[in-house]
Amino acid sequence: MRKIFLAALLIGFIAYAGMNLSESVTPYVSIAEATASNKNVQVKGLLNKNFEPRQSNDEFIFSLRDENTNETLQVKYFGPKPDQFDDAYHIVAVGKYNAADETFYAKKLLIKCPSKYEGQIRD
Repeated sequence: MRKIFLAALLIGFIAYAGMNLSESVTPYVSIAEATASNKNVQVKGLLNKNFEPRQSNDEFIFSLRDENTNETLQVKYFGPKPDQFDDAYHIVAVGKYNAADETFYAKKLLIKCPSKYEGQIRD
């Protein structure tokens, strides 16, 4: 009887952990997929040079450009402009798209800068 209880408890724990893990996984998607999704996603893009980034109170607003399709996406990040933002090669915004105001609300930004070793010749 005790073995059955422990096995059931273990199975229940594994099921609970699996459900929570699947909800916390945030997939990488394109800008088109992000605008069609109502879930948290990660969008990778280049800084859209045709849109001037700005800080407005506690919001940092900028635009991403998909390097394959040239689609753009306005992003609002609640926080200050990240360090090295101006040197960024790729930017990954983690959050959710709001169709009502056509804006992606990022709760986290990952700034990908070019490597200082890029372009160096190996000996």
